[in-house]
Amino acid sequence: MIQRKIQTPIGEMIAIASDEALWLLEFADRRGLPGQRKALARLVPDEPREGHNEVLRRVEAQLVEYFAGARREFELPMRMDGSEFQREAWSALLRIPFGETRSYAQQAALLERPEAVRAVARANGENRLAVVVPCHRVVGADGRLTGYGGGLHRKRWLLDHELRHAGAEVLLRA
Repeated sequence: MIQRKIQTPIGEMIAIASDEALWLLEFADRRGLPGQRKALARLVPDEPREGHNEVLRRVEAQLVEYFAGARREFELPMRMDGSEFQREAWSALLRIPFGETRSYAQQAALLERPEAVRAVARANGENRLAVVVPCHRVVGADGRLTGYGGGLHRKRWLLDHELRHAGAEVLLRA
């Protein structure tokens, strides 16, 4: 496993990848990062070493394009280990179009589990691929920004960025 720090307009990110897939992409100052790294260590016991590989080159290049407004979807090999429900929740996140939002309740309904709103929120919080698997596109039922491991200031920035580049005009309430 290879680890690399990536600078973005909203803070430093840590990317960890094998030669086959991206395993983790998270903001370096996220409080939950140690827990995510611990979960990753259960899957891959070797400590990641600093370096570069083709997957990380693609991650970095696509993040640059995304933050420049030139990329709406990521085309990366991703390793999304979790329970069946978590994988379904993360796949649902990938179906939210660039520049749009969904509520946690809408996500739960999409999974045909309307009672699972809290479980959807928890699965989103355990997503180890920030920005790439767009959990930032999920908001409260009233449209308010809620729950984002990278911080609500980043969630607002990401949504505003996507709205600006999608050409949409939407008022987001803090």
